[in-house]
Amino acid sequence: MPADETPPPPPRRRLRLSVGAAVALGLVVLSVAVGVGILRGQAPPATSVPLTDDAAVDPAAPSGELYVHVLGAVERPGLYVLGLDSRVVDALAAAGGTTTDADLAAVNLARLVTDGEQVVVPVAGAASGSGAASGAPAMPPGDGRVDLNTADQAALETLPRIGPALAERIVAWREENGRFSSVDDLLAVPGIGEKLLEGLRDGVRV
Repeated sequence: MPADETPPPPPRRRLRLSVGAAVALGLVVLSVAVGVGILRGQAPPATSVPLTDDAAVDPAAPSGELYVHVLGAVERPGLYVLGLDSRVVDALAAAGGTTTDADLAAVNLARLVTDGEQVVVPVAGAASGSGAASGAPAMPPGDGRVDLNTADQAALETLPRIGPALAERIVAWREENGRFSSVDDLLAVPGIGEKLLEGLRDGVRV
């Protein structure tokens, strides 16, 4: 053997080097596997977020409140917020109850109220209110004219050329905008023009 060449390691030493390299490689692989496992453990699955009560609420569900406008023979007329499934008697109680001259025979106290409704309690001897009527047609005042602010749909249909659709629009306009201040306010109701108004003018009042 030439003097400048290093003699090869003995076979046992090469074996020890190979085993050491394998162990080191195994440790590296194990470390990588453990690291990946930790990272996976930190990331929650997409379906792991619990569904809370707030998240389960349908945004389109009712808010649980009814806005009711109470007028007429009550102690404190005004706008009141009631719970769902409230009845006319609840609306009148919120308004402080009825006055001594209220015509309770014209009011269905057990009827369910709806959101945006106007409940009118008539005075004894006057026409029935549009919102709280028991279902019977409102009687016109003594001069034979229909009061636009108290007549219900059935009474409005007794007017010439006023059918169920127009009568319903008149009641809806009144509920959305309040009382008619003059007969000419009928022009704001969809479907009523100048010609139809002239035919109604002598038969209605406010």
